[in-house]
Parts: sequence; C-alpha cells; structure tokens
Amino acid sequence: MVDESPFKGKTGVQRVWSACHYSWAGLRAALACEDAFRQESLLAAVLIPLAFWLPVGGTGRALMIASVLLVLIVELLNSAIEATVDRVSLDRHHLSKRAKDIGSAAVLLALINVILVWVCVLLG
Repeated sequence: MVDESPFKGKTGVQRVWSACHYSWAGLRAALACEDAFRQESLLAAVLIPLAFWLPVGGTGRALMIASVLLVLIVELLNSAIEATVDRVSLDRHHLSKRAKDIGSAAVLLALINVILVWVCVLLG
C-alpha cells in the first residue's frame, strides 16, 4: 500500500469543514500574494454584476459568469503550479519554465474565452 499523507483521514462533516477552511485559506493566500489573481478578481467584481445588469437570457448570463469564474479557477491552478515549481527549486531549468509558461498559456486561453463568450452572447 502506498503511504498517504498523515493529514488524510478526516471524514463526514469534519472533512467538509476542513476542506472549506483550506479553500478559504487558499483564496486569502491568492489575494495576498498573487497580483494576477487580484487583478482578475477585480475584473470579476466588475463583469459578474454587469452580467446581471445586461439584458441577456439566463443561459447567456450563466455562460458569461462561468467564463469569468473559469479565469479565476485557472489562475488559482496556475499560481499553485508556480508555487510548487518554486518550492522544488528556484534554479532556472527548462522544465520549470515550460510548466510556468503552460500555466500562463492556460490563463491566456481562459481570458480569450471570456472575450469570445461575452461577444457571442451580446451580439447574439
């Protein structure tokens, strides 16, 4: 059997409570330490209310909001990849660069997705 983390083992409501606590800690860390996440959060703070204000149908509104939330999700994953790479080594290495560049490309595609979704919904 593969050794598992000593932090595993919580079940039921305790597990859900711990997961929520860790998730909030992650969001706080991203807001405190990640400039890109702060910028994209500000963008979300503008675009999500705007999606509710614009005269679009429910499906279009859901797509608009989901596309914005996807940027935040991808940015969190990118930040986690970057932190992990930096934790392993701060030395320059082509694989570290590749990992960070690919994470950055994912964020770029998520941002392009926001533009395309919003244009498609607004132009019909």
